[in-house]
Amino acid sequence: MRSFLTSAIAVAAIGVLGGCSAGPYDFETEAGTGSSCQALIDAAPDAVLEEASTPVDSPRVAAWGDPRITLRCGVTQPESLLPTSRCDDVDGVGWFTEDEDGAQLFTTIGRNPNVSMEVPSDYEPAGAALIDVGDLVKAMTRDVEPCV
Repeated sequence: MRSFLTSAIAVAAIGVLGGCSAGPYDFETEAGTGSSCQALIDAAPDAVLEEASTPVDSPRVAAWGDPRITLRCGVTQPESLLPTSRCDDVDGVGWFTEDEDGAQLFTTIGRNPNVSMEVPSDYEPAGAALIDVGDLVKAMTRDVEPCV
């Protein structure tokens, strides 16, 4: 009976902890951005696109809703970003836009640290999420080379 109870508690704990985990958020990061990113993530808004924040297991990531809208800090520039790429200015922050599997991926241009925002196609218009984080990105990153 005791081993059954212990096993049941362990399974329940794994289920609860699994619900808090956001899954793997590994990505290549820029060197020296750890403390800046931690401050940015700590200051992230409680909601994006009216979706509440959800727990994430990374000090460089914030997320909201289900499916998750994901903000990553300290990302490297996308390989597909070229000098001729389009830059969209949203409230004073330049963003590069890519279509990813069922989502739009927005990455800042000319800021340090770089920030990306992945918005699943369930949320339209996806670019509206950039308005919700614009003040945060402006306040917590440096504008090194404006894109416009």
